[in-house]
Amino acid sequence: MTLSIRVIPCLDVADGRVVKGVNFLNLRDAGDPIELASRYYNDGADELTFLDVHATVDNRSTMYDLVTKCAEQVFIPLTVGGGIREVDDVAKLLAAGADKVSVGSAGISNPALLNQIAERFGNQVLVISLDLKRSSKTNSGYVVTTHGGRNETDLDALEWVRKTIELGAGELLVNSIDADGTRAGFDSDMLAAIRAISSVPVIASGGAGRASDFPVAAAAGADAILAASIFHEGSVTIGQAKAELAAAGYLVR
Repeated sequence: MTLSIRVIPCLDVADGRVVKGVNFLNLRDAGDPIELASRYYNDGADELTFLDVHATVDNRSTMYDLVTKCAEQVFIPLTVGGGIREVDDVAKLLAAGADKVSVGSAGISNPALLNQIAERFGNQVLVISLDLKRSSKTNSGYVVTTHGGRNETDLDALEWVRKTIELGAGELLVNSIDADGTRAGFDSDMLAAIRAISSVPVIASGGAGRASDFPVAAAAGADAILAASIFHEGSVTIGQAKAELAAAGYLVR
């Protein structure tokens, strides 16, 4: 069965507001998360992703409240990431109304956490957040970063992808730090390299600038395509992105 390509707006949330920057820097206000989530739901989004960019303990209760309010109004899968450091964090987010969680830095510092989440809640709940950069110091040419791309690890991106799948990843959220916020298009080479080794769905992130970028990401192997600023500002609508995918021969919902 051919699966449709999912289109996923991403809402980076700080202190209860949606923010957006370039390469994770110079964050600016982009609106109210519940208003945006409702708009995207009505516009035909297949899923929503919330990322808590501050991810502090003080900010946790705000995020739980936000997830609950969103889940009460928006009836599509909701993925939440940021600040997840232990299994109980996942339990609280799911209880608040999240369907999936996105785990990045915590899985790098504690890989066993990924296995614990998958075993307790199922692989379908676990989305691995991968902030990747081009690098000459790894065999694959891509390195895993943390802290929004500011800190490079010693992990080869493809080796880490294989490891996360072994540990129970249900999906891979593949974000190009080099392309993030630039609107210059997705890193097709990186997506294709990951698609070639991944047995789980791949979500493309980082670089969307035009509706025509969406079928390019799909051609590189993306099962879902995530974007933020172009949707927030209305330069591309979800309908336009889906129309481009359909015109290129891809199934959309």
